[in-house]
Amino acid sequence: MLEKHTVAISDIRVPLKRKRTLCEDKVQKIAESILEEGQTTPIQLRPDGDGYVLIEGLHRLEALRVLGEDSVLAYFVRARLH
Repeated sequence: MLEKHTVAISDIRVPLKRKRTLCEDKVQKIAESILEEGQTTPIQLRPDGDGYVLIEGLHRLEALRVLGEDSVLAYFVRARLH
């Protein structure tokens, strides 16, 4: 079973390809939900050197940034092997 970790948002790198899929309306809706219920679903990260690479959860991550949060709940996953 995956363990939840608290990670500093500043330690997370978002790949450019993933950044292009960002929808501001979705970020605002998720931010409102987080204000009401808290972060219910952790994002997924892959350790990378001294930081982490975002795998899943761009809109949740950006919603937390908009809300001024410093950290995020995350699961650590392995990179896919091709």
